[in-house]
Amino acid sequence: MSGRWVVHLPVAASDLIAAQRLARVVARWASVLPPADPGETTVSAEDEQGVRHRVFCDLLLSTGRRCLLQADHDGDCARRLGGGRR
Repeated sequence: MSGRWVVHLPVAASDLIAAQRLARVVARWASVLPPADPGETTVSAEDEQGVRHRVFCDLLLSTGRRCLLQADHDGDCARRLGGGRR
């Protein structure tokens, strides 16, 4: 069977913001691996795994690539901190 698979990696975090911050670090690190899709990263509480919170904005940029700033960021979308345009 081929297609996309999701790897779930439980971690301990003190709250949603800390979990999102850790997920951003792990996803950006994993983005060096060709099969990784960091823009689709989400986090959830262990006992509410059906309620997922986006980590990255992931909107499509004019370049055809996706925004990798945090979800619900202010300002223009970008591939990295420091700027860019939607």
